Amino acid sequence: MNICLNGKILPADEPALMADNRGYRYGDALFETMKMIRGKIILEKYHFERLFGGIKLLKLQAPSLFKPGTLREAVLKTCKKNKCEDLARVRLSVFRGNGGLYDETKNLQWLIECWPAEPSVNEINKNGLVIDIFTDMQKTCDVYSNLKSSNFLPYVMAARYAKENKLNDCLVSNIKGHIADATIANVFLVKNNLVITPSLAEGCVNGVTRRWLIGKLTSSEFEFREGVVTRNDLETFDEVFLTNSLYGMRWVKQFREKKYGNTRTMQIYKDFIQPIYS
Repeated sequence: MNICLNGKILPADEPALMADNRGYRYGDALFETMKMIRGKIILEKYHFERLFGGIKLLKLQAPSLFKPGTLREAVLKTCKKNKCEDLARVRLSVFRGNGGLYDETKNLQWLIECWPAEPSVNEINKNGLVIDIFTDMQKTCDVYSNLKSSNFLPYVMAARYAKENKLNDCLVSNIKGHIADATIANVFLVKNNLVITPSLAEGCVNGVTRRWLIGKLTSSEFEFREGVVTRNDLETFDEVFLTNSLYGMRWVKQFREKKYGNTRTMQIYKDFIQPIYS
């Protein structure tokens, strides 16, 4: 396998980053997880808007040639090199160079990794997920909470908790005790014709598929709301599903003793998510 570091293709099994890389040292980095199908980045515009918005917020100094077109070409080149451009999972990371807290190098650096993806990522799961809430850590609710940041510890520990307890995923709460999101996904709840999801003010990651789906739901027959989502909602709503860039949507069948259906979830998937991959 190969990677692309600052535009240069390198073997993936050879050292590429310095020990004082700030993404490694401090989590001073952003990343995008993208899906490529037949040489096309799915929801590319949304990914690059989120990435460059995060770069601006973190005051990273991007080189003049660091633009969406350059990144698109580099992603495709790396996927072709790894022979996975037909269906791939891509991770694009950007970080504030090397150095300490007060003496960093000025220019942003970037890294592309890619792997072949299984065809199942283009289908909704047949077996529903079993989830719980991870309660040992809470997310803050500030201007940085919505970033796809390498400061990932709450999600790392929540994923570890899920694995230890034979769960498919875990929800992460915020400092107010409300639901923020899941380890690698945003969360939506359905009851009759109502669909709700935590708002960005609740500290969730500003997910690309989340953003796409919200745009579709707000102009559909569904009643849609962003806001506070609580444990009580998980126990009283009829359906729950998760969204992310790789899988699109996955439906949840159980939270603790509560069991869910998926009738409306399947309708949402067929109407709004499945067409993205056509």
